[in-house]
Amino acid sequence: MIYLSDVRDWLKTLISAKFYYIGKLDSKNDESIGVYQRKNPAPPVTAIGQPSSYEIKPISILIHWNKNANETEKAAYELYEQLTAVFSLTLNNTHVQFIQLLQSEPVDVGTDDSGVYERVIEFNLYYERKI
Repeated sequence: MIYLSDVRDWLKTLISAKFYYIGKLDSKNDESIGVYQRKNPAPPVTAIGQPSSYEIKPISILIHWNKNANETEKAAYELYEQLTAVFSLTLNNTHVQFIQLLQSEPVDVGTDDSGVYERVIEFNLYYERKI
């Protein structure tokens, strides 16, 4: 099983941010990365006659950066490029078979109430199911 905290800890190796969160950005600090389970998760994987060999973890990453649109865009693209370059990945002693990015680039979601620019990266982690 892969948990949001596993993904958060892995992202710390990919991008240098000041703060990393799962579930909720409590204080909305600049240069924060938030990791969430997507609201529209993938349907369960089922097989007839035998258990499925993989599971899907639907992830949404919020890049809550600063009041400079250009710097926020660059930070989001840095992380996006790191995700496209993953060669091998194991999280929580679980082998990730592949990462399916759901958009062709980080999605601009505008600013929060304080004027901090935000971008979102959504993807699915396909990982080996432990049977």
